[in-house]
Amino acid sequence: MSSPFDRVVLVVLDGVGVGALPDADLYDDVGANTLAHVAHRCEGLSLPHMQALGLGNILPLAGVPETASALGAFGKMAEASCGKDSTTGHWEMCGILQETPLPSFPQGFPSEIIQAFSEATGIAPLGNLAISGTEVLRLLGEEHLRTGRPIVYTSVDSVFQIAAHEEVIPRAQLYDFCQKARKILDPWRVGRVIARPFVGSCADDFVRSSGRHDFSLPPVGETLLDLLQNQRFEVSAVGKISDIFCARGIDRFFATDSNTQGMSRTLEAFSALKQGLVFTNLIDFDMEYGHRLDATGFGSALEAFDCWLPEMMSAMGPRDLLLISADHGCDPTTEGTDHSREYVPVLAWSPTLQCGADLGTRSSFCDLGATIAEALGCSSPIAGTSFLSLLPLQGRLPDSLTSEGAKR
Repeated sequence: MSSPFDRVVLVVLDGVGVGALPDADLYDDVGANTLAHVAHRCEGLSLPHMQALGLGNILPLAGVPETASALGAFGKMAEASCGKDSTTGHWEMCGILQETPLPSFPQGFPSEIIQAFSEATGIAPLGNLAISGTEVLRLLGEEHLRTGRPIVYTSVDSVFQIAAHEEVIPRAQLYDFCQKARKILDPWRVGRVIARPFVGSCADDFVRSSGRHDFSLPPVGETLLDLLQNQRFEVSAVGKISDIFCARGIDRFFATDSNTQGMSRTLEAFSALKQGLVFTNLIDFDMEYGHRLDATGFGSALEAFDCWLPEMMSAMGPRDLLLISADHGCDPTTEGTDHSREYVPVLAWSPTLQCGADLGTRSSFCDLGATIAEALGCSSPIAGTSFLSLLPLQGRLPDSLTSEGAKR
């Protein structure tokens, strides 16, 4: 199967939603609009490069006006799956739809789960609360230092989080606790078990360290990543992508501890890639700013990403495609600290794109995966409807005239 591209880069701006979905009332998210509310709270954002690609054409956005001559293709996607968590969003991008939401535990986990965890680890945990990660450290961090008992907590998402001080429970032991919890929670379909190491001496200065690790429920079907790998396309994962897919369908993994490192590692992965996909998650929007209700920090992170974009784009050739999207919303201006059920943006650009194009409102995140599959010439079917034909590409260059073709 012929294809117009050799390499695709998909960057997921974790938590950057663009408006409440029609069923947001079922999730207590009526009125959520992460990107618009952040822009308003910041009294306008300076995002000239995403603006040029058509970001302001997707929704009204303070500081980012609509443009009549967009350089990229632009639109938004609705989440067809039930849920609003990272696992569900990323899986849907890769062709897996969840008809039943992954379970959450707003009242804490059932006693049988906590009992099984205590027996497996040999120690009863503290907490078992639905609470934010920063608040749980203030509430229970000092007791954890005194007792050595790990802190278990959750949120409205399908997560079992274990916090432990680095000097009390070393990372290797914390990860072992998480693996034991993962086995317990698989029958419950809990999306992720997350290791949350932290440092500090008292409630006033406890901070999370860089050793976060996610232990995810394995994907319930064949994903785009599986299909690409099976057909000898290379898949490089940057950030938490490898955790979300349990390292399945992934050839190379680039760990990150911040958006800044994620952007750097994306360029590193891209430069090493011959043919295939670089799949990046930039987590700071969600983890550092959305959940912590920091709209100003959120806006600054968006501007930092926009400043980096030209570096990524200048590294790309005529047989490369850049896609930018998100996995859910995480509106820092709402009362709650958790994810929001929102549309997500989609921007597409390649040096071969002749002009901008309106991709409209896509009915599923699956359309992103279907587009990637077609762009690379993956012959196996994947759920979703590709929008590749909507991209006004210049006539495909003969292989012999491209840098990749010359190498072959």
